[in-house]
Amino acid sequence: METQFLNTFVTVVDQGSMAAAARVLNVTPAAVAQQLRTLERELGATLIARVGRTVSVTEQGSRILERAREMLRAVADLRSVANDSAVSGELRLGACPTALAGMLPDVLARMVDAFPQINVFIKPGYSVDLYRAVEAGDLDAAVVLQAPFPLPKTCEWLLLREEPLIVLAPKSMAGRDPHELLATQPLIRYDRNQWGGRQADDYLRANGIVPRERFELNALNAIAVMVDRGLGVSLVPDWAQPWPEGLQLTRIPLPQPAVPRCIGIVWSRSSVRVRLVTVLLQESKKAMQAKSR
Repeated sequence: METQFLNTFVTVVDQGSMAAAARVLNVTPAAVAQQLRTLERELGATLIARVGRTVSVTEQGSRILERAREMLRAVADLRSVANDSAVSGELRLGACPTALAGMLPDVLARMVDAFPQINVFIKPGYSVDLYRAVEAGDLDAAVVLQAPFPLPKTCEWLLLREEPLIVLAPKSMAGRDPHELLATQPLIRYDRNQWGGRQADDYLRANGIVPRERFELNALNAIAVMVDRGLGVSLVPDWAQPWPEGLQLTRIPLPQPAVPRCIGIVWSRSSVRVRLVTVLLQESKKAMQAKSR
């Protein structure tokens, strides 16, 4: 079976049409249709239902979709293991929301510039879920918050960025006492069910601050917009830009010591794609060094 035909099938499913898949694969729509027909003949099953210009995956196609993805990753792994002269293959990477929008694009730009034969599959998610995926071998590495528990011996950790807690307030409140703001203004709370939110909650408790809670959510950019609209103040990590544009905010440092939110990379030492992980670590360090200048 031609693995390129499997790749065509997966691309058609992901793109939702043969024309879109053809643009991604840089072939004609007729070539896409021919490859699909050949694959369907070889498997003896209809994989794609064609409705006008759009397509949908059939029940038979759904059964093999994830297995096809796994086979394509395995082929990429073979390239990575066999190729001694160049770093190539697919890296399976997870990223928490703030890292995905802030730090990771700079790292990826460096990676693809220095190693153009690398492909990266990115899975967004919360840190706790991404740790499990790395430990289970579903991901090679993940850019996540530092875990509040010891890592298993199969995994390692690299710190990339420390983000101190700050009081985020409307610009008109610049210069005011941060504890006074937390005690008197409505609080837009960073979700206590998440690791970063627990650090903010610990600070409030340690300093005897009982806030007037109004909202609680795990979306830092949304919190920034809500503060800008005058809905309250927030106690959050000073997360990496980009932030939403046009906001009139002030970031007030805290007067008492606080545990910062730490972001870094967790990876599996047993991954067959250890060369790709090494490239990720190297380029991540360089990106963070460039930011600190």
